[in-house]
Amino acid sequence: MQLGLVGLGKMGFNMRARLREGGHDVVGYDPRPEVSDVASLAELAERLAAPRVVWVMVPSGTVTEQTISAVADVLGEGDLVIDGGNSRYTEDEPHAKLLAEKGVAFVDAGVSGGVWGLTEGYGLMVGGSDADVERAMPIFDTLRPPGPREDGFVHVGPVGAGHFAKMVHNGVEYALMTAYAEGYEMLAAEDLVKNPQAVYQAWSNGTVVRSWLQQLLAKALKEDPELAEITGYTEDSGEGRWTVEEAIRLRVPVPGIAASLFARFLSRQPDSPTMKAVAALRNQFGGHAVQRVSESG
Repeated sequence: MQLGLVGLGKMGFNMRARLREGGHDVVGYDPRPEVSDVASLAELAERLAAPRVVWVMVPSGTVTEQTISAVADVLGEGDLVIDGGNSRYTEDEPHAKLLAEKGVAFVDAGVSGGVWGLTEGYGLMVGGSDADVERAMPIFDTLRPPGPREDGFVHVGPVGAGHFAKMVHNGVEYALMTAYAEGYEMLAAEDLVKNPQAVYQAWSNGTVVRSWLQQLLAKALKEDPELAEITGYTEDSGEGRWTVEEAIRLRVPVPGIAASLFARFLSRQPDSPTMKAVAALRNQFGGHAVQRVSESG
């Protein structure tokens, strides 16, 4: 199958390689000429035989907005656009309407797998009409992991459903990572435990907490046992926040996901104002000692 792929960053670059290995004709475009197959979106459209399928794989937000608008200008009746980035699901319907004005169909695809997707395959959660999803199925089948389709691919529902599922997926991911990290800190704090990495390695088989994330932490600890090469500063890419916001709208309790999101915020505070206020309160009501900043700073 022929596919245009817009965005050849960490994910898009590997997706192009996996699709080509699977026998697909992929024409990639990226602003960086050293990785791009064509010089412009117009040239990409010219290289594709109509009706065309174009997969957009760029950062969420303004960049996606601009890219889909630009792609709409070079496509036409009968073409299909797939947004595989981490767009917020509420953006999908406006994108679908914009493209529909040109007679272009739209599918949203939540993609999980990171840099390992090239060899392991990508978990896919898609939203769109039955006909549009079926049209792109050869692409989805090549990108997903080997094995039964239902174990790595799901047509969640209409436009927006795929990105909603990916949002929840990433919220769950936040909570899982925090739980594994807290477990590591507990093990590292106890003198009885001689090798926390070995414990996480042993959890890889036979335990109820085994998972790919757990195995990746075991790998990270093997490479850097004290995690001395990195700081605890942790960004959030948006999906965790959106999950908590949507949980509030839906009145669904998600305390684990919410706590993991706030833990990331806390990681960015070298001297937490909250904890300074707690220390001041303890001193005020109970005379408890506080650690004061020296005059030299």
